Amino acid sequence: MPDTAAELTEKPAFQTVAASLGEPRTYGVINGLGLWTLYKREVGRFFKVWMQTLFAPVVTTLLFMTVFKLAFGDRGQLTGDFAGLNYNSFLAPGLVVMGVLQNAFQNSSSSLTISKVQGSQVDFLMPPLSPLELTIGFVAGAATRGLIVGLISGVAIHLSGLASLDIAHVWAVIWFSLMASIMLGALGAMGGIWADKFDHLAAVTNFVIVPLTFLSGTFYDIKVLVEPFRSLALFDPFFYLIDGFRYGFLGVSNSDIFVGVWVTAALAFLSCAAVWWMFRSGYKLKA
Repeated sequence: MPDTAAELTEKPAFQTVAASLGEPRTYGVINGLGLWTLYKREVGRFFKVWMQTLFAPVVTTLLFMTVFKLAFGDRGQLTGDFAGLNYNSFLAPGLVVMGVLQNAFQNSSSSLTISKVQGSQVDFLMPPLSPLELTIGFVAGAATRGLIVGLISGVAIHLSGLASLDIAHVWAVIWFSLMASIMLGALGAMGGIWADKFDHLAAVTNFVIVPLTFLSGTFYDIKVLVEPFRSLALFDPFFYLIDGFRYGFLGVSNSDIFVGVWVTAALAFLSCAAVWWMFRSGYKLKA
């Protein structure tokens, strides 16, 4: 029992220490500091090895353009919806957005797979970050890498004279590049959470992402396909991204451009919602 009245009102030691450290930090609806820190972490990852993550994809895109330029020169003329256009001008936007797709996917997928393999996922699961903030942080970091690669590739192609990339519709270039980077950043996050090792992630890349990219009209007008392959191409989600992005430069598309706007918006939303659910449920992240 306390001997004096003062002891009755004396605060316990742990309360005294807590008071000296200040009040616990509180957050609003969004933990802005935590989200910004996670985003900087994801962007810092690929900037530290920029030769591999930024420079190498641009070189690959330029090599594709160079090979096709040497093979066809200025002789390649298209028919159908793109009649009269030079093949190199048709090809360039497809290669640019292909770089956006692949690099956005690689950034989020590799980040999450490495964290799981090393057992360091606690670094982003323990801080006060909600599933929505985790989703935004990883997808935004991946989208940033994809957009940077696409921007540098487009500028390099145009300045090198490999193809003309004059913009016909700025809004289409911005919209479809954003949707491409967000969608593939989300798909990469899904793949990284699902994969238990790098072999699993490589299987997704080689058997899903690369085929969908190459068979979506990147290198050819889908109107040259015979049925039923022409109709099947319309079910390739990457087709609308590439077709819409190309429309931004050429002013011509294989499909109704506003259908592409709604399809890509819906796919991007659903992909991000799936990532949010994975973080919320702890799927393959929490023991």
